[in-house]
Amino acid sequence: MNIITMLPWADWLALIAFFGLWVGYAWLAKVRGLRDQTLIATTNRYRQMWMMQATARDPRMLDGLITQNLSQTPAFFSSTSIIIIGGLFALLGTTDKAAELVGEIPFAQPTPLLVFEFKILVLVGIFVYAFFRFSWSMRQYTFVALAIGAMPTPEDFAAQRFDRQQFAERAGNLVSAAAETFNDGLRAYYFSFAAMAWFFSPMALVLATALVVLILYGREFRSEVLQVLRD
Repeated sequence: MNIITMLPWADWLALIAFFGLWVGYAWLAKVRGLRDQTLIATTNRYRQMWMMQATARDPRMLDGLITQNLSQTPAFFSSTSIIIIGGLFALLGTTDKAAELVGEIPFAQPTPLLVFEFKILVLVGIFVYAFFRFSWSMRQYTFVALAIGAMPTPEDFAAQRFDRQQFAERAGNLVSAAAETFNDGLRAYYFSFAAMAWFFSPMALVLATALVVLILYGREFRSEVLQVLRD
């Protein structure tokens, strides 16, 4: 109850706007991805094409190497998230010095120590969420490797003993799920930078969140990479 009364209403509104924009953008990207050529939707089609090609290869060492390389990125971010969480908990032990340092910045608003610690805990929560998404993406890539290893030989597909389209679609959906889960974790990293602006003022948090949404929208809906993949 102490933090509820100590945190000004402007900070509560800014925090609601922060999570509202985050969740709202994630929902928009998912819905638009079902009917528009977003970056994740476009690359998912390439993943389906990849798995269709994998069904025609024997042996499938190349596909295994690609899957292993793809899994290394979420593994790196997962480990990084743990280090960041540890650093934030260490910061909780020196919040008085950190609050004084932030307070010396000209445009930063004075913040009570309890409120400062609450803001750090919000950051901890963001990186915990990112860790779970990255670690789940890692596991999903292991399922992709299993799906590739369980694929019948091209001769069995040619003899129509197994449905090639069904195997390719199933493996492609697994790769797409792993990529989308990784994207959720990466998006949390973007919004963590916006959350850092909260240490200066609630208005800075709202502006930084809006800026992050614009950056993500440009990359997922209007980027040059997307244009190249579409063509």
